[in-house]
Amino acid sequence: MIKKVALITAASQGMGLACAREINSQGYELALMSRSSKILAVAQELEAVAIEGSVTNQEDISKLVNTAIKEYGRIDSVINNTGHPAKGPLLQLTKEDWHQGLDLIITSVAEMLKLVIPIMQKQGGGSIVNISTFAAFEPNKNFPISSALRAALGSYI
Repeated sequence: MIKKVALITAASQGMGLACAREINSQGYELALMSRSSKILAVAQELEAVAIEGSVTNQEDISKLVNTAIKEYGRIDSVINNTGHPAKGPLLQLTKEDWHQGLDLIITSVAEMLKLVIPIMQKQGGGSIVNISTFAAFEPNKNFPISSALRAALGSYI
C-alpha cells in the first residue's frame, strides 16, 4: 500500500505543528517547512523530512516540493499554513507592509500551487488547505491587511 504524503508549512509550532501531528497520526508521510530550526526536532519526532525556509521565498517552496518528491515520490496533500501580516491601525501601515502581507498570504500559496498542482494532476488528485493564524483567537481591527486580503479572495484562501 502506498502511503500518502503531505506537505505542511510553518509546521514547527502552533496550528502547523498540530496539523503535522494529526496528519502523521493518520499515517501520512510528511515533508515539513518552517523558518525556525525547531522544525528539525519536529521532523525527528514525526519521522519526517524537513527544511528550514520561508513561504515567502520561492526557492524554499521549491526545495520543499523537491525534497518531498525525492524522498517519497508523490504529494497528496498540502497545508499552506502561515502566520499573519503586519498589524496596526490601517492608516499607519506602509505600502511595504501591504506587499509583505500579499507575499505571505497570497503569493506564497500561488507559488506552491504552481508546483504541486501538476504533480497532483499527474497522480489523479490531491487536496490543498490554506490556513493562517490571523484572528486565531478572535477578530481584531488591528489586522486590516489580513481582513482585506481575506475579504477580497473570499473562499479562495
